[in-house]
Amino acid sequence: MSDTNADVIVVGAGLAGLVATYELTRAGKRVVLVDQENAANLGGQAFWSLGGLFLVDSPEQRRMGIKDSYELALADWMGSAGFDRETEDRWPRKWAEAYVRFAAGEKRDYLYGLGLKVTPNVGWAERGSGTATGHGNSVPRFHLTWGTGPEVVRVFREPVLEAAERGLVTFKYRHQVDELIVEDGAAVGVRGSLLAPSDEPRGVASSRETVGDFELRAKAVVVTSGGIGGNHDLVRKNWPADRVGPAPESMVTGVPAYVDGRMIGITEDAGASVVNRDRMWHYTEGLKNWDPIWPGHGIRIIPGPSSLWLDATGKRLPAPLFPGHDTLATLKHITASGHDHTWFILTRAIVEKEFALSGSEQNPDITGKDMKLVLQRVKKGAPGPVQAFLDKGEDFVVRRNLKDLVAGMNELTPKTPVEYEQVEREIVARDREIENGYSKDLQLMAVRNARSYLPDRITRVAKPHRLLDPAQGPLIAVRLHVLTRKTLGGLETNLDSQVVRGDGSVFEGLYAAGEVAGFGGGGVHGYNALEGTFLGGCIFSGRAAGRALARSLA
Repeated sequence: MSDTNADVIVVGAGLAGLVATYELTRAGKRVVLVDQENAANLGGQAFWSLGGLFLVDSPEQRRMGIKDSYELALADWMGSAGFDRETEDRWPRKWAEAYVRFAAGEKRDYLYGLGLKVTPNVGWAERGSGTATGHGNSVPRFHLTWGTGPEVVRVFREPVLEAAERGLVTFKYRHQVDELIVEDGAAVGVRGSLLAPSDEPRGVASSRETVGDFELRAKAVVVTSGGIGGNHDLVRKNWPADRVGPAPESMVTGVPAYVDGRMIGITEDAGASVVNRDRMWHYTEGLKNWDPIWPGHGIRIIPGPSSLWLDATGKRLPAPLFPGHDTLATLKHITASGHDHTWFILTRAIVEKEFALSGSEQNPDITGKDMKLVLQRVKKGAPGPVQAFLDKGEDFVVRRNLKDLVAGMNELTPKTPVEYEQVEREIVARDREIENGYSKDLQLMAVRNARSYLPDRITRVAKPHRLLDPAQGPLIAVRLHVLTRKTLGGLETNLDSQVVRGDGSVFEGLYAAGEVAGFGGGGVHGYNALEGTFLGGCIFSGRAAGRALARSLA
């Protein structure tokens, strides 16, 4: 039995759980924060993130000359989401409208009030499918946190730890929830297994040895346990083969092993509605990490638009499947090819200017708020983490000429070799279009469009050049893998983050926030995400849960 006298149990000590706990303690409520990992993992998956935030009509955008608005952002969101399910998309549509309003309104002030800051340059992620009404961001909206994911975690972790010192928060680490306690139709607690103590560093897979059991009770339960990206079996079970083709036989993993999806099934067994479980967000530019932290650890390249993208047989991906444009459409094309990998072909000049790696640990300058290191990004040469992959990453091939490059590619993938003539044909055709300032090549048009945005031209997009120009070399080929990451569906919730039952009624005493709830409503993103929206979704839905519970328990 609990000896904590808690008002609320929060299951999951990631970002959404911290935000909900923060809001509850602001109202003087007592919280038990339960997590299956140790204290080193407080903040969960958000700690590892790049820290991008989706903001609309921000001061940073206006300083860059970007004209944005709630109406434009909502049109982009709805065009990307593609909501088409009458019942399952009822709450996600409402969450989408509310979230975009939050991003265009109080989101920035709310976070700045907690001490969070963003860098002055606004990034342009998910540039889209090529139509005004389809998927993609019409303008740059990706605001990079100064301090990346650890800083986003810090601004909520610190007030929660202060609340713990005042006796308002009790942490229950190594407590694995196995069951929700439901009495008279209401959630009143949790039962589960005590796991053996662990001193593993953050992110490292921990033991699941059981040393006891527990039961905790409170007036309400908030589930903030994350998604399924670390559980390949569950990813494959939910994979939308009818929509994007079969799951690749081989994938790398973009999240720690504890992102296992257990609580989705446990909460569903208790009577909660789970919707849109076939919607998920996996990246197509994954690398095998040369220095892994968790099992199958993959890193995503955040590419600029210039690399030539070839499939496993050496054929160029069709327009508009360019780097950084339309993730899920590219994924569908890759799975239809029958192969698990693709290739970027680029030059040293492109990798130095355009390659960034996702993750807080891959960006020590911004994570550490070290301006001297940040300024080195504009100097000649690849950033340190990128250079480390060039030197040590098994997916990189660096050669002085194309024949040697193709030979190196085939050494990596002997079962699916590419023909030199095929690769040469694609590169020569692309290079031919460089000769003029105009072109019929849509990718080169996209590059020039990107360079019309001053921050991209200065820091992010290489000047167009021939890939076979020796002065821009050496040539580089990068083998890319599908990388598991985000769960876009989940527990169905109303705008107060209250969990909904299958018949549409509210599940008394039960709330959910963050990725376990599809970042709100059971799928606020619909089919596609606009990037910078995952951390924000955790914050917005966690805040909604905490504030709604604070009102109901007043």
